[in-house]
Amino acid sequence: MSVAELVLRSTRVITPDGSRPAAVAVAAGRITAVLPYDADVPSGARLEDLGDHVLLPGLVDTHVHVNDPGRTHWEGFWTATRAAAAGGITTLVDMPLNSLPPTTTVDHLRTKREVAADKAHIDVGFWGGALPDNVKDLRPLHDAGVFGFKAFLSPSGVDEFPHLDGDGLARSLAEIAGFGGLLIVHAEDPHHLDTAPQRGGPRYADFLASRPRDAEDTAIATLIDRARRLDARVHVLHLSSSDALPLIAEAKREGVRITVETCPHYLTLTAEEVPDGASEFKCCPPIRESANQNLLWQALADGTIDCVVTDHSPSTADLKTDDFATAWGGISGLQLSLAAVWTEARRRGHGLEDVVGWMSTRTAALVGLDDRKGAIEAGRDADFAVLAPDETFTVDPAALQHRNRVTAYAGKTLYGVVKSTWLRGQRIVADGEFTAPKGQLLTRTP
Repeated sequence: MSVAELVLRSTRVITPDGSRPAAVAVAAGRITAVLPYDADVPSGARLEDLGDHVLLPGLVDTHVHVNDPGRTHWEGFWTATRAAAAGGITTLVDMPLNSLPPTTTVDHLRTKREVAADKAHIDVGFWGGALPDNVKDLRPLHDAGVFGFKAFLSPSGVDEFPHLDGDGLARSLAEIAGFGGLLIVHAEDPHHLDTAPQRGGPRYADFLASRPRDAEDTAIATLIDRARRLDARVHVLHLSSSDALPLIAEAKREGVRITVETCPHYLTLTAEEVPDGASEFKCCPPIRESANQNLLWQALADGTIDCVVTDHSPSTADLKTDDFATAWGGISGLQLSLAAVWTEARRRGHGLEDVVGWMSTRTAALVGLDDRKGAIEAGRDADFAVLAPDETFTVDPAALQHRNRVTAYAGKTLYGVVKSTWLRGQRIVADGEFTAPKGQLLTRTP
């Protein structure tokens, strides 16, 4: 058998070649081999027999708002990474806004890293931000190891992170393309938002009308056009509008370097079920109708949508008022994302292999970590989630590790119980018990 300090054995291991019984050998935090289930365990190696529980690669969530420092009362690295670990996520990439300062200069990145260093229960990387006035800071941030740059094409909701207009997008994207970077974009067109009806109040239908699909569609068309001209690499964040899918598919066929994500809440929740006044369901772009959701699932299946990430965007409970116009927009989903997606995926005939592809393999590839993360194969980090896929649980907000336990999933029964989570061959959570933080701060591979 290969060199091993630890062997994890399961009747069902999700590998790049499919699901099979296997024994996974680990040494020095890395997978050294994936061997037959009945392979001999070497002398001195510890055996963890997982029985029929499924061994998955740890999930990689590339869209998380940790809000630390500055708005730590909303979330924070300690609580966010515990919630992630409890949900089988072993790597996250933190968004540059909702923290103070935002990650828009190298000094601000240094501040963020210092705050995160001793609080991370899982591995953490960082996005930089692209603002109207920080084009000069983009290359230094890239050289300092951020995984790419977040931009808004409409107001972000916080004053310290203004959006890019057409000229600003052109300048930032040209700069980023010049050094081979990645621009990730909140794509809603401000003109369409400004001209949409803005009624306010508790009716979800009114809020939905205020964030129309054509705001997304127009912004995505603009982004595709810019990326095509510059041969730039771009990524569409949190796609909710199915109307944009033909445009995206055509751009991909043409060779435009565009990738696309969607989120668990768009795949599992529908506008028809949102009660009036229930702003725990508010996010931007919004949760849309069930017919729209069906098309998002089809786009995942055919590859038009590349991956699924949480867009975990928490706030304090008092900001979730019953007025959809003024309530904070964001859904906390770190701890529940795997179970939520798996519950709906299995209902629609997808397998765990598909879920791993969307939430681990492709997200790792998005940020260039696919030499280390995202699959169970020799040479990768020994990051795992152990899942009981047929067990169910009912979501109790009190059981969540998020700092503010507001959730759109309260009371829902979900499939998929995470029994334990492992980081570089060490079990970091099992049955609700956590170790001390063992996460590392990650940088982009040059």
